[in-house]
Amino acid sequence: MKNIFYCIVAGFAVLLVMAGCKKEDKSLDKATVTPVNTLFAPEDAKAVKIPSGASGSVSFEWEQSRASDNGLVQYEVAFDKEGGDFSKPLYSIPSDGNGLYNKLTVSYSDLNKIASLAGAKPEEIAKLIWTVRSSRGINLSAASAKRTISVQRPVGFESPDAVYLTGSATEGGAEIANAIKMKKVGEGKFEAYTSLKAGSYQFVDAKTGIINKYSYNGTRLVEQGETAVTGATKIYKIEVSFNDALFKATELTRLGLWFSADSKIWFDLDYTGNGTWEAKNKSIVFHQESWGRDERYKFRFTYKNADNTTTDQYFGSSNRDNSAATAATAPSYFYMVPVDNSVYDYTFKFNHDLDNKTGDFKVIFNADVAAYTHTVTASK
Repeated sequence: MKNIFYCIVAGFAVLLVMAGCKKEDKSLDKATVTPVNTLFAPEDAKAVKIPSGASGSVSFEWEQSRASDNGLVQYEVAFDKEGGDFSKPLYSIPSDGNGLYNKLTVSYSDLNKIASLAGAKPEEIAKLIWTVRSSRGINLSAASAKRTISVQRPVGFESPDAVYLTGSATEGGAEIANAIKMKKVGEGKFEAYTSLKAGSYQFVDAKTGIINKYSYNGTRLVEQGETAVTGATKIYKIEVSFNDALFKATELTRLGLWFSADSKIWFDLDYTGNGTWEAKNKSIVFHQESWGRDERYKFRFTYKNADNTTTDQYFGSSNRDNSAATAATAPSYFYMVPVDNSVYDYTFKFNHDLDNKTGDFKVIFNADVAAYTHTVTASK
């Protein structure tokens, strides 16, 4: 009997709560807010030029609205193209404080995005209108006031999370599923060591879904398009910076192992694809010094400049001095970074088990590894 009584009481309580909720919803439905009649900032016809790669923002401010039930009012700022009526705004953002403040701070990044939605390309100006819509959480009250703002987009683009190289000129071919991932080396900056043959290529920020495409037009990166390649297959270091729409392709003509004690390249490594070079069955003989056997080495890359001259770049260890490698040496020991042309500094040291033996060498400069690296193993 007691259980039945408790069930009846509990059921009655649920009905009371539901009734209360319905009553509250109904009051919210009837609550009205006054429209925003005065916009404070920015001034009408404000012109904003977004610098490349710069962080910044624009502050939007307006008078407060009043709710008929004296409740909290929420705000959002809506943007539309010049001549639009906000029925389908390009973009809307809740005000600061999760929509409760009569102020909104819009980042340059968001303004750039809004200008892009309005159809403006990099460096072009988008003419926009903006207004404030207030509500009690359900019904929006459009402002009676609106203002214009002009936004000039920067030369660059929004920095993508990933960038891939695709097209008939690339190692992956025209099938986008096989596109080559570029290595991210900084905010908005990517690079790839790869070969290009006759054909065309472009950069994409995804392999599936919504894909943004970019190309080099001979001056800078642009949206859409393809970049043509003619002539024989060559190996390049390709660099792109989306922050300022920069592009650079430098031909790589040689990669050799530099042995310090001999102060020369022992042998070249052959490019095998996917940013990888290999050399197999290479003789390893340390240099005899009065104090012992010298085993120091690094690598030398040779690039061809636009004027047909060449530039050498050494890659070695981030440490000025190292102990010799062993079977227990961590993989990070073999990470390669640009270093100077000093003979003995920032070098690696061979595992002593390799002296007077032959070894297989591999240099890996692609996005598959955590850092550019190399391996040295005894030949089988």
